[in-house]
Amino acid sequence: MIRVEGLSKVFHSRDGGSVVALHDVSLEVARNEFVSLVGPSGCGKSTMLRLVAGLVGATRGVLEIDGTAVTEPRRDIGIVFQSPTLLPWADITDNVLFPLRLMREKAGDARARAHALLELVGLKGFESRYPRELSGGMQQRAAICRALIHDPGILLMDEPFGALDALTREVMSMELLRIWTENPKTIVFVTHSITEAVLLSDRVIVMSPRPGRIAEVVEVPIERPRTLDMEGSREFQECTRRIRRRIFGADETDLSGPAAA
Repeated sequence: MIRVEGLSKVFHSRDGGSVVALHDVSLEVARNEFVSLVGPSGCGKSTMLRLVAGLVGATRGVLEIDGTAVTEPRRDIGIVFQSPTLLPWADITDNVLFPLRLMREKAGDARARAHALLELVGLKGFESRYPRELSGGMQQRAAICRALIHDPGILLMDEPFGALDALTREVMSMELLRIWTENPKTIVFVTHSITEAVLLSDRVIVMSPRPGRIAEVVEVPIERPRTLDMEGSREFQECTRRIRRRIFGADETDLSGPAAA
């Protein structure tokens, strides 16, 4: 569904300097596949998401979705950021419906769809509440509903659970897997947590330090549905060790948790 070939991105500053964020990246993501990007801070993971979303343009290379070049933001993409960024003056239902207002779509069943999505993520009964009345995890669930309201084929997630406490993060990871199982999407997920990436993904793309390149693609041979108990399995541990070894060069370096940056 997503094809990236020879992709590079260079940012230029006002003083004439330049930063090579990505260099010669090639990648394919299949329809309804769950792929995570991991790597050191500044390696271009978020830049990759912005390129796929059409928010910035590539300096060089090919970026296509379903065979069409990405040159601008697309309606078939939903984005979830680290912060929920909900509108404080709007209730949760109106926050979820906000993308449709931006797209000037008047779907007759939009409100019913918003309520169905809120029920899917466990927010039934909170439709008329305001963001300040919800916990951080509940706000992020609403943000996921907002990204899904127009039924996009692709969901881009940029460290969506990075600001949550460890327990809430685990709950949200399992919630995301459940949502993805019930409503399949092509997901590209950026995280600093190696264990989170392995738990969620079909494949983990390991990025090198800047300029960002693909250092290795790790297949996750763990059956679905998945549970947190699987983190202790031999297959799971082998995947995490392989990713750590590629990033840090040693098995002993344990930076797989949420604080790894």
